[in-house]
Amino acid sequence: MYVGTLSFDLLLGDVRSLKEKRSVVRPIVAELQRKYAVSAAEVDHMDLHRRAIIGLAMVSGDAGHLSDVLDRCERLVAGRPEVELLSVRRRFHGEDD
Repeated sequence: MYVGTLSFDLLLGDVRSLKEKRSVVRPIVAELQRKYAVSAAEVDHMDLHRRAIIGLAMVSGDAGHLSDVLDRCERLVAGRPEVELLSVRRRFHGEDD
């Protein structure tokens, strides 16, 4: 069994309120969940309107498949024009951990 996690530190564009922030972050989280069957949520900076941390996790029996899905998730978030991806933190836990 392999477990992979990603944590995205995002700077949001022209967002002036927490309500506007939700309208940017929620669609990203929903698309990650829908397209890649990962568990995803906003996990930090919830009180700041121009910053967000989105975390996601996935479990797989195949390390190659897990790595491929995490790569696709990272490309999806990096390609969103309404956010600037400041950093990505990836963790990979395998059977030897």
